Amino acid sequence: MSSMKRVEALIRPERLEPVKIALSEAGVTGLNVSNVVGRGEMPPEEIRAGRAGETVLVDLLPKVKLETVVSESNVENVIAVIREHGAVGDLGDGLIFVSDVEDAISIRTGERGNDTL
Repeated sequence: MSSMKRVEALIRPERLEPVKIALSEAGVTGLNVSNVVGRGEMPPEEIRAGRAGETVLVDLLPKVKLETVVSESNVENVIAVIREHGAVGDLGDGLIFVSDVEDAISIRTGERGNDTL
């Protein structure tokens, strides 16, 4: 069985469409997308909110989490596509995580491994 990798990327919400289109053009057909919030290196920001002008500390920023599983031979291409189309060049552009996938099984057909991709 060939090796499979899970690629998870946390990106800016406004970069979702360009990344999604570029991944599709690169042959990545399976993709899960979740709206998440999180924090990293960016310092918290105080904003005025509410009727009384109270300040609120905002330390969790909206992100989009993309998840896909690809063959090991396609991982570097997927990383390059996400970096090229996901970056704006500022702090907070996001992160990419790559991990091993031991197996994948199609619920409908019972296919296993790379055949499910």
